[in-house]
Amino acid sequence: MSDIEDLASGKGSADENFPVASALIAAKHRPAVLAFYRVARLSDDVADHPCLAPSEKLRRLDAVEASLTGVDEGVPAAAALRRVLTERGLSDRHMLDLLTAFRRDAVKTRYADWDELMDYCRYSAAPVGRFVLDVHGEARTTWPASDALCAALQVINHLQDCGKDYRDLDRVYIPLGALEAEGLDVRVLAEARGGPALGRVITGLADRTAGLLSAAKPLAGAVRDLRLSLEVGVIHTLAESLVRRLTVRDPLSERVHHAKAEAVGVALRGAAATLAARLSARPERQAEA
Repeated sequence: MSDIEDLASGKGSADENFPVASALIAAKHRPAVLAFYRVARLSDDVADHPCLAPSEKLRRLDAVEASLTGVDEGVPAAAALRRVLTERGLSDRHMLDLLTAFRRDAVKTRYADWDELMDYCRYSAAPVGRFVLDVHGEARTTWPASDALCAALQVINHLQDCGKDYRDLDRVYIPLGALEAEGLDVRVLAEARGGPALGRVITGLADRTAGLLSAAKPLAGAVRDLRLSLEVGVIHTLAESLVRRLTVRDPLSERVHHAKAEAVGVALRGAAATLAARLSARPERQAEA
C-alpha cells in the first residue's frame, strides 16, 4: 500500500449520495467505472485530509497523476486505472481534469460567485459523467446535459454539507457574494441552526441548481444504452428530491440526505418514469428512422 492509500477515509461507493456503478449498469462496464471511482475517492481523501499541509496534498496528488500517466507505479489504484483505460482504449483526460479540481481543493477554500463555482464544477464534477458516457460509447453530444447534471449533484452535496465543510475543513463552496447579499459572512455556517437569511441563500442556490437539472433533463432520453439511461433517470430523480428538500430544510440542523429506504423509493420512481418515457418515445424514433 502506498503512503497515499494510507490516508483513505474508508468511504466507499455505498456511502455516496448518488449511485456509483449500481446494478443498473451493465456488468461489463462496472469494473471501469469502479476503477475510476477508486482513484477519485482516494484523491478526494487526500485533498480533504485535515492534517496535511497544502504542499503535501499537492505532492501526493502529483504522485497519483504520475501513476495514472505511467511515470511510475507508486499509487496502485491509479496504475490499475491506467491499465483499464489502455485495455478499453479510453483517455486519461477525465481523471486528469478531476485531479485539477482536487489540487484546487488543496489550496482554495472560498468561491466568490456562481460562475466561479461552476468553473470548479467543470473540473470536479463534469469529468465523472463524461467518463461514464465514454465507457458506454455514448456520443459527445450528450456531454452538455451530463455536465449540467453533474454540476447539480456537486452543488447539492456542497449545500447539504455546508456546515460540516466549514467546521472540518474551513472550506466554503457557498458563493461569498450570495452570503454578502444577505448581510452574512462564512461564520454563520458554524452555527447550530441556520436563520432566515441563510435559508434564503440556500433556497436561492437550490433554485439555480434546479435550473441545472432542467438543462440535464434530456440526458436520459439521449443516452442510447437502456441501462445507463435508467441510471441517469434514477440519479436525476434523486437530485430533484434533494433540491426540494434544500428549500424547506436547514442543512445546519436537519438531515437533507435520503435515508436508505427513502432513496430506494425515489430511485424506483425515477427508473419507472425513465422507462415509461423511453417506451413512449420508441414509435417516434422508429418513424424518424
